[in-house]
Amino acid sequence: MEQLILDKGGQKLAERFMRRYVYDITPGDQSKWIRLRDTGDEVTLTVKQITSDAIDGTHETEVRVDDFDTTNALLGVLGFTAKSYQETKRTSFLLDGAQVEIDTWPRIPPYVEIEAGSKDEVVRVAALLGYAEEELTGENTIKVYALYGIDLNTIPDLRF
Repeated sequence: MEQLILDKGGQKLAERFMRRYVYDITPGDQSKWIRLRDTGDEVTLTVKQITSDAIDGTHETEVRVDDFDTTNALLGVLGFTAKSYQETKRTSFLLDGAQVEIDTWPRIPPYVEIEAGSKDEVVRVAALLGYAEEELTGENTIKVYALYGIDLNTIPDLRF
């Protein structure tokens, strides 16, 4: 996939190892959660909310924070306990105005994520890579793991 992106005119931006803690806002509610993520370049605290499995069905409210461990401790003081620790690898590209990511998670094959200014732009860039609109999904990582028979919610420590 990396070579295809480059062949289509994509520019490779970075390869990163990322780590994150995930916290329930309301236990059992899989539609909204907190993510504390260290990308190697920055640390962010994000509330993610899923309104649908459509391409544009995930909404994020994010703020940059100074320190991964200190923010985790602060969340603990506020009453949040991380339900999981996760590690991933990400290769980032810029292709025709869109951010294209190859995400690699433990136990499943890598997959592509496309972020652009609109749904139409996502569909257009996906077509450059050979994907029809019907093949695209906005499913979250929990549902991607479920496609491989893995319940991500039962894995408190996911590492390479």
